[in-house]
Amino acid sequence: MKDNLDLVSVIMPCYNASNTILHSIESVLNQSYKRLELIIIDDFSTDNSLSIILKFQKTDKRVKLIKNNTNKGVSYSRNRGIDNALGKYIAFIDSDDYWDLDKINIQINYMLDNDWDITFTSYYRIDLSGTILSTVNLKNKIISYSDLLKGNVIAMSSSIVKKEKIQNIRFENIGHEDYLFWLSILKNGTLAYPIKSFLTYYTVHNNSLSSNKFKAISYTWCIYRNNLNYSLLKSLYFYFVHLLNSVIKRL
Repeated sequence: MKDNLDLVSVIMPCYNASNTILHSIESVLNQSYKRLELIIIDDFSTDNSLSIILKFQKTDKRVKLIKNNTNKGVSYSRNRGIDNALGKYIAFIDSDDYWDLDKINIQINYMLDNDWDITFTSYYRIDLSGTILSTVNLKNKIISYSDLLKGNVIAMSSSIVKKEKIQNIRFENIGHEDYLFWLSILKNGTLAYPIKSFLTYYTVHNNSLSSNKFKAISYTWCIYRNNLNYSLLKSLYFYFVHLLNSVIKRL
């Protein structure tokens, strides 16, 4: 590990995640890379999530809690995290996902050695019991804006980005807010670099967006047509290429 480490701000939105958040928090605080702050945004949880967060806050000064006074949604919560982040780098993790304990160290070293702005990793898809359902194994291809239009390969919980690259870009309250977020960043010419190591564990819920394919593809269509203002033909092209790549990604 390098000396004079840069601060990494880890942003974790939370809503009713008492069954999973303990493991998620531990995977962040036990990272081999120690210079980090964990910003947890509790989105007006009604379960035991808040008490779990408070216990960690009492024992580790790196934990910072932000509480929404009503349920605002994941986009609003992540934006509050970004606005309060002090780090040079920002990492995202959801409160039902968790990391390999060397994840941040590996990614930051790659970013420093190669002057990369965004990295993301291969990941395991797991169920709530931690059983591995499948893997998403990244290729070595560097991702540009035009590449990302053909399919979102950046898992939110696997990503680290230089804060300066976000600037005024924030999450919008739409379906697939993470996809539009990355498109907005890469549209300015920034590139995203894959790390093939499996460093992220992504939890799949039976009722999650990832499991609801119809909603997922409809949200993607709306991004092309409404957010990017693409023509019908251009939207159709990227829409079907996106569908094809989504299938290939899981093979």
